[in-house]
Amino acid sequence: MSATKLLLILPLTVAFVYVSLVGVVYLSQRALLFPGTSTAPAPERAEWGESVLIKTSDGETLYALYSSALSGKPCVLLFFGNGDRAGSYGFLAQALAARGIGLLAVSYRGYPGSTGSPSEKGLLTDGIAAFDWLSARSKSEIVVLGRSLGTGVAVNTAAQRPAVGMVLVSAYLSVQSVAQARYPFIPVALLIRDSFRSDLRIAKVNQPKLFIHGRLDDGIPLSSGEALYNIAPEPKQMLIDDGSGHNDIWNDSTVGDVIRFVEALK
Repeated sequence: MSATKLLLILPLTVAFVYVSLVGVVYLSQRALLFPGTSTAPAPERAEWGESVLIKTSDGETLYALYSSALSGKPCVLLFFGNGDRAGSYGFLAQALAARGIGLLAVSYRGYPGSTGSPSEKGLLTDGIAAFDWLSARSKSEIVVLGRSLGTGVAVNTAAQRPAVGMVLVSAYLSVQSVAQARYPFIPVALLIRDSFRSDLRIAKVNQPKLFIHGRLDDGIPLSSGEALYNIAPEPKQMLIDDGSGHNDIWNDSTVGDVIRFVEALK
């Protein structure tokens, strides 16, 4: 092959590979963002608390685990990370219950036990449905807790419903910004379907806020959580765990921080 032909073919090959890569990322983005989806049914027995079903405004049914609060104590509404499941939070339910605090952990649409398929619009709808169900079920004040992907659901819920406080563990400015930093060679803003723009919603969350982030987090960089914290209105506080990353952020210290924050709310 002549050098001239090679010079013509090489750019076309590179362009083809790039376009193919962008296409793969676009088509697989929800599988990457929502890896916890499953057609598996809910466990036959609750792994902790009580199994409950929550109806959403668009006709889906959400599986959730619920541990009620003692009279006069608050209840935490948990929105977990994209690869988590409700049953994994027995440790938190137990720690909260020891202080009389309740917990509701919701399985997003498309996740085990829940109907539908996940999307940003869908998960935000799930968050509102969960808050309204808990508000109707219990007289307890509600503290919204989001972890990783769930921080976007928590921010939207607290912006639209009268939670008394909000805890964000491993928060992000937006999923769009995290994805763009991870894939700088791809035009993420043009392709992303579920951007979870917490940066555009946090201004409406005027309740007390606690941010917790691991300094070693390589899933959602500390810089992203700090950026959201910096634009959040007061009152707020941020705790950085120097020894934790993304998947090991839950420890006795973190749980203790959450409990102290919840109990300090008036």
